Amino acid sequence: MSVYPPIDEKNASAEVRAIFEDIKATRKIDWINDFWKVLANDPVALKRTWESLKEIMAPGALDQRTKEMLYLAVSMTNACDYCIVSHMASARRAGMTDAMLHELVSVVGMANETNKVVTAYRVEPDPPLVEAAKGPRHQ
Repeated sequence: MSVYPPIDEKNASAEVRAIFEDIKATRKIDWINDFWKVLANDPVALKRTWESLKEIMAPGALDQRTKEMLYLAVSMTNACDYCIVSHMASARRAGMTDAMLHELVSVVGMANETNKVVTAYRVEPDPPLVEAAKGPRHQ
């Protein structure tokens, strides 16, 4: 159960309604999901979160499917059920197949496993890996 009730579009302030309309127009959808409706209890946080998310998820060097799959992977790791369902749906709309999902789950599981082992053993990064991670601009 949500800490705050979802703010229905028809009962929202003009400021919140404007953000809801921008969400629908940007995402090409005809309804607002409960994440945004609950966040609308704090219009400042709603606006800040929407503006940041809209900027980060906009077209860029990564395609939409990759961005949604990354969001899904982090949501899995953080065990956020709402975000898993939401970004699973978005990733599927962006073209994620069952085979891609299976691989994603395997990669997330393996990354979590090996991250925990490295953390437990306190393994320091190898200098050649550190250099390679910097990328070609820094070498």
